[in-house]
Amino acid sequence: MQLLLWAELQKIRRSNIVWITIFAAILIAAIVFTGGLDMYKGPDVHYGLKTVYDGSRYIDNAGWYMDEVQPWATFFILPAVIALMGSYIICREEDDDTLKSLRLIPINEAKLTAAKMILTFAFSIFLYLLLFAVTFLAEAVLHFNSLSAELVLSALKEYFLDGVGVFFAVSPIIAFVPRMKKGYWPALVFTEIYSVAGLFAGMSDVLKQFYPITAVFNLSGYHLTSAGKIMMSMIILLLCGCLSLFLLKDLKHSKKM
Repeated sequence: MQLLLWAELQKIRRSNIVWITIFAAILIAAIVFTGGLDMYKGPDVHYGLKTVYDGSRYIDNAGWYMDEVQPWATFFILPAVIALMGSYIICREEDDDTLKSLRLIPINEAKLTAAKMILTFAFSIFLYLLLFAVTFLAEAVLHFNSLSAELVLSALKEYFLDGVGVFFAVSPIIAFVPRMKKGYWPALVFTEIYSVAGLFAGMSDVLKQFYPITAVFNLSGYHLTSAGKIMMSMIILLLCGCLSLFLLKDLKHSKKM
């Protein structure tokens, strides 16, 4: 398994999709930063360790930027690019017609697929930690003295668990798209619709703990909620993982006709 992981890592290092996903993460951070230059007018808002004050720019409030990038990235960008990445590395042997060469080794296709999913899982966490690094750097430049260790560590935990949760939330799509034999780009379209729908699911107190994309925020602690709702969200995400295992179980990489 270690050798398979190393081999897959070497292959994706040469892929433009890796740089596309990293660029997408940085782009959403830049967009949110630009939006944060607007002035907030309204009553002071206190949420957890963060506060937004009346008459200040959003970005001038310590913790706002680290906090705000999470939902924007999760609803609009990162789930789609993570699903695209996962589907790409699963489909690439068939699309690039290299599977025949792999079968000469021979190689265990189940272990190969498992290595690809593990790599996608690690990449999901990496993207969210990269996003945390970008937002923390901006926060430190703007108001380092106002950042508490508790606030930074809380944000770090949220970003890390966002990466874990989003992988599980999109794993059924990653597992399903290769079965379609239509390449890997449908994963981007399906997941974008799926993640944006989370905006509407989040409007319901009931749906937001059952809908996988919004369940991620309960898991990470971004949403302040009860232990029971956190547990329910964890179960939903684990069920997504089980569904992806079921879809991958009998996946065969057959040559395209």
